[in-house]
Amino acid sequence: MTSKRSHKNCALTKISRRTFLKYTGIIAVGVSWHGIDCFGQQSAIGASKGYLLIDSKKCQGCQTCMLACSLVHEGEENLSLARIQVVQNPFGKYPSDILLAQCRQCIDPSCLLACPTGALHADAQRGYVRIVDSEKCIGCRACVLACPYKPGRGIWNFIGGYAQKCDLCINTPYWDEAGGPSGKQACVEACPIGAITFTCSIPRQNGDAGYDVNLRDLSWKMLGYPLD
Repeated sequence: MTSKRSHKNCALTKISRRTFLKYTGIIAVGVSWHGIDCFGQQSAIGASKGYLLIDSKKCQGCQTCMLACSLVHEGEENLSLARIQVVQNPFGKYPSDILLAQCRQCIDPSCLLACPTGALHADAQRGYVRIVDSEKCIGCRACVLACPYKPGRGIWNFIGGYAQKCDLCINTPYWDEAGGPSGKQACVEACPIGAITFTCSIPRQNGDAGYDVNLRDLSWKMLGYPLD
């Protein structure tokens, strides 16, 4: 006769490695949150070689950038899978009625430091761009929760079951253009009014300052837009 204890042991053996890492990894989040790894060593993260800048006063909220982002990465136009986000407030007044939220490739990335498995890492071979390796992601969503900005720049891929974020179009299986710091970015290319641009220079790390820039020329002044 099989004992209850043996049944319990059999049930434990069915726990997958992915599930085990998911829950044990959450414990490690608290240890690595401030850049200290599990061995007490300070993390050394190189600065990204590329950044997306936006003009919030120029953005029209058309969401073309979101559709382009999901299309080149996932092969379908799905706003829920876009790694750049456009948030509209129907009760707001210009220019605070639209928020264009792009990943900042932070100098001191909370999302990367929170990842317990190294799935979210700075890719030294490709300009230290902050990238999620979906094969290593255990689905703990620590990186999604760790982003200090609202809305969070980390996105949960509900289809694949892993976290994702802007990689400056380094991994775009459905686009034949080279991305990354030396290539093209789908959102920049697709924006019909040029409200998004790319730079290799590190923006000022003070709130929105440095990431929200003026991309309007005199033609926009004729339409009533401010040039400041």
